Amino acid sequence: MTRKTAATPEQLVSLFGEFANAGDIEGLVSLYEADAVVAIGDPVATGEAAIREFYTGLLAKRSSFPLVEARPALISGDVAMTVTPLPNGKCSLEVARRQADGSWRWMIDQLKVDLGAPKA
Repeated sequence: MTRKTAATPEQLVSLFGEFANAGDIEGLVSLYEADAVVAIGDPVATGEAAIREFYTGLLAKRSSFPLVEARPALISGDVAMTVTPLPNGKCSLEVARRQADGSWRWMIDQLKVDLGAPKA
């Protein structure tokens, strides 16, 4: 089966929503590079097997994910950073890399960062 790939760093976020809401664990794993790091709070998932395990557990507990939009990416060569505001007031910070075929995959994904209010 041929999977959709992200033509832009921002498109990774919409594919995440599509794959997560379809319960497509392998689709979710395909959004990441083989040695990617996903920070989920205290545990950190590194590599495809750990990322697959994380999403298997998450999808077992939750079947619906809100569709969100990434802010425009900051791109430097083949590396991009995106920030995705989440409905709970937190955000996700991601670093993606352009692949040899021109598609984008995440290499770092920091989930649910609470930026808090600025200090006065």
